[in-house]
Amino acid sequence: MKLLRLLFADHPRALLGVLMLSVASGLLSVAVIAFVTQRLLVPTGGVAPILAQFAGLLVLLMLTATAAQVLLHVLGHRFVYRLRRTLVKRVLDTDIEQQERLGGARLLAALSTDIRNITIAFVHLPELIYGLALTLAAFAYLAWLSLPLFATSVAWLALTVALGWRLVVRINHHIGQVRRCDDALYADYQAMIDGRKELALNRDRARHLFQEEFDGNARAYRDHVTRADICNGLAGNLANTMVLALIGLTFYLAVGQGWASAGVAATFALVILFLRTPLVGAVAALPGLVSAQVSLDALSALALAPHRPGFAAVTPCFSGWRSLGLSNAVYQYPAPEGERPFTVGPLDFQLRRGELVFLVGGNGSGKSTLARLLTGLYTPWQGAPVVDDRPVGEARLPAYRLLFSSVFTDFHLFQRLLGAGGATPATERVDAWLADLRLDHKVGHRDGRLASVNFSQGQRKRLALLMAVMEQRDVLVLDEWAADQDPQFRRFFYRSLLPRLRDQGYTLLAITHDDHYFDVADRLLKMDGGRLHELRGEHRVRASADALAEIGPDRAQ
Repeated sequence: MKLLRLLFADHPRALLGVLMLSVASGLLSVAVIAFVTQRLLVPTGGVAPILAQFAGLLVLLMLTATAAQVLLHVLGHRFVYRLRRTLVKRVLDTDIEQQERLGGARLLAALSTDIRNITIAFVHLPELIYGLALTLAAFAYLAWLSLPLFATSVAWLALTVALGWRLVVRINHHIGQVRRCDDALYADYQAMIDGRKELALNRDRARHLFQEEFDGNARAYRDHVTRADICNGLAGNLANTMVLALIGLTFYLAVGQGWASAGVAATFALVILFLRTPLVGAVAALPGLVSAQVSLDALSALALAPHRPGFAAVTPCFSGWRSLGLSNAVYQYPAPEGERPFTVGPLDFQLRRGELVFLVGGNGSGKSTLARLLTGLYTPWQGAPVVDDRPVGEARLPAYRLLFSSVFTDFHLFQRLLGAGGATPATERVDAWLADLRLDHKVGHRDGRLASVNFSQGQRKRLALLMAVMEQRDVLVLDEWAADQDPQFRRFFYRSLLPRLRDQGYTLLAITHDDHYFDVADRLLKMDGGRLHELRGEHRVRASADALAEIGPDRAQ
């Protein structure tokens, strides 16, 4: 079993201790049965010593079985904790492109459903290990009592396993389908939450989402999980019936056919009845164990970054840079079969230190892709980021990313404020910027954390800019930052805030469509169909007068 292999690799000595305790508890359980049949049913000597010995066996059995189960529970949940911690760290270390290919729903399913399935499996694992240890010890005792009856019992149980195997295969199939339905349901949940405004306004869209997408996935989940439970119930009932039938077969062969004495047959029956509960419990644990196996396979298929413990310190190595940009960079988005992929580039582009550059272009022209390539979030298919005309290799990419802070259109607003080098920024600096952003009367903060981030989108963007400025990095990349601001603050942003940031030493790249403020920029760049051009002279004048005429129609990716 993969779970046991992973657990053994994680804690080999502790797991060996668990196995030894489990075997000991199994042997003690058989010893209790033997004591009952040989001493209690046929007492010799005083009753008090016999009862004292029996009580001693029971106490020893309870201690060993409890120790084995407690130790396995502790090991199991520590393993799950480490697995969850490792998985989250691998997600954090995985590049943005792979995360986007996987999709948020699939990652959420891995972090919730898969981890939960593995946790549930570890809850049932002690019962399974104890049952296996007890079965082996009991079989050894039965073989000692009567080899012919033992051989018949083994053959009968082998037949039981053979009959149940097809049910186990079906359980595995249906649980695999349940896991795939989980991915689809998480995508539906994400659409329902992210699109809540649209769904509230358009009930037809809500109805289509509910009936055509969610309901089909939920029905498939229901059908597969029902079939898995039915197969598991049949497997449990089959095991229970076959074990009870084995008792009748044992008495028939022992008494009717003369294979053994009635006392031996009674002992066989008692042992088999004793085994019935752990055997049926092991069968009942199958769905959880199969789910854990499916979840482990799903986690392996994510193709996340390899696990690296801790966060390696990154040493800045571009402190004296004069220019940075992209050299002959090309990036291509995957496209469905038979369709032409959208290609951005080749891009040759430089930002000079301390300048303010505006980037314009139609929707889908590649502006945001350029920003992601420039900041090192995307890896070019050819070419590379450059600093002072020297390519930035993969080994120096983490240090290169230290140059940038950003507010992308799909930004996430954290509550934790971070200053230079990850330190907590000075309270006075935060207060000053909150006042400049006209949020000092609304937003509180304490010990480097914002009191709340539940504001309008325009105000959230101001807080995102606050976050970026607090980091005190050389380059600020702002993607359609002013789109959600009121006209008065938009003017303040372009006419006052951006020039002040430039005067403070920041280098700025702002993606914008606000043609009324193009004159603020030191340079004006234009993306068109994945290609980059700089607007100069008359072209810049025309763009400042009428951006739509200069940029041209939207270009879809």
